[in-house]
Amino acid sequence: MKAFFEGIQSLFVDYLFKPWDYLRHLELQSWFGANTLNWIFMIICATAMVYWIKQLKLHKSEGQENQDTTAHSFLK
Repeated sequence: MKAFFEGIQSLFVDYLFKPWDYLRHLELQSWFGANTLNWIFMIICATAMVYWIKQLKLHKSEGQENQDTTAHSFLK
């Protein structure tokens, strides 16, 4: 049973965490390079949030949004 858990450890430490080890070592040379992935995620989230807000505004201006407090059956 011990070999099974050591195999899982080896899988994660030796293979699946290698990209994170690379980013950790890259941070000593270039902070911006190491945080590129974070910047990409922030740009994706900001874009999604702007799109979502624009869609909410569009639905509200067209009168499609139901703002009644009993819009859901469990709120009656």
